[in-house]
Amino acid sequence: MWTGDGERSVRSDIVFSQAFCEPPSVQVSLSMWDFDQQTSPRADISAIGITATGFSILFKTWGDTRVARVRASWQAIGALSDENDWDVD
Repeated sequence: MWTGDGERSVRSDIVFSQAFCEPPSVQVSLSMWDFDQQTSPRADISAIGITATGFSILFKTWGDTRVARVRASWQAIGALSDENDWDVD
C-alpha cells in the first residue's frame, strides 16, 4: 500500500482455535501503524464474514495515503461449547 492511489485494501483471514456455539461479537483495532508523513493518514479497519469458526479483517485506505505497515488486534466474545453441555433432542 506504499504505491498507487485511490481505494486499496488487504484482507486477512482468522480461524479461531476453538469454534464458538454461534458467531461471536468481534472487535478489531489498529495496534500499530506506519504511514508516510507526507500524505494524510486515511484508514478503515473492520471485521467481516464473522462465523462460529472465524472471520476476516479488512483494512482499507484511499486517496494518496501511503501505508508502510499496520498491525491489527482483535477480540472475539461469545459462548464456547463445553464437554458438559447437554444436547437434548
